[in-house]
Amino acid sequence: MSKPVKIDFVSDVACPWCAIGLAALERAIADVGGDLQVELHFQPFELNPDMVPQGESIADHLGTKYGLSAEQLAQNGEALRQRGEALGVRIDLQKRDRIYNTFDAHRLLHWAGELGADRQFALKHALLQAYHGEGRNVSDRDVLAAIAGEAGLDADEARRILDTDAFVAQVREREHFYQQRGIRAVPSVIFDDRHLVQGGQPPEVFERALRQLAGLPAPAPE
Repeated sequence: MSKPVKIDFVSDVACPWCAIGLAALERAIADVGGDLQVELHFQPFELNPDMVPQGESIADHLGTKYGLSAEQLAQNGEALRQRGEALGVRIDLQKRDRIYNTFDAHRLLHWAGELGADRQFALKHALLQAYHGEGRNVSDRDVLAAIAGEAGLDADEARRILDTDAFVAQVREREHFYQQRGIRAVPSVIFDDRHLVQGGQPPEVFERALRQLAGLPAPAPE
């Protein structure tokens, strides 16, 4: 039996590369298979902590933030769509046309994590699909409560949490923790509290890290 590998997946619901990176990590875990044991925890990061409540057009936001032209944005979007499709991740460029603040989504993820890793995993998947695949407003509390219910959680309890300050301090503490350790971009995938892999890497990169840390041999050449 290999030793368990702890994975902290620092990410934002509004980050398409986080959706792609998570799918690549999941494929790597499946490809290693066998005796591999992982402890996967989702940690909060806000790409746009000062975003207005109604969100902002992605084209306007990225154009201003990175100075990208409409043509460049279209090219980048298509590259994202193709990368996602190859990993089974739906990124609908027509529906995902606005970007939102995600702090409340992170509060629900923290709550789900307290209920169990499987609950947090289900909610993370539901939130990523709701935003990137369906273009739903993941800053709207009614929408978030509904997504929680779709993920198998108690929608009424989710709404109660959102209507209070529950888990605000905990999420802020986690955000600060990773910021103090130099995390400025996501996804940032931290293995066993000391090995960092950043970006939407292909499955092979994650597989190598997992095998090394779990003390498993490299795959046999085909």
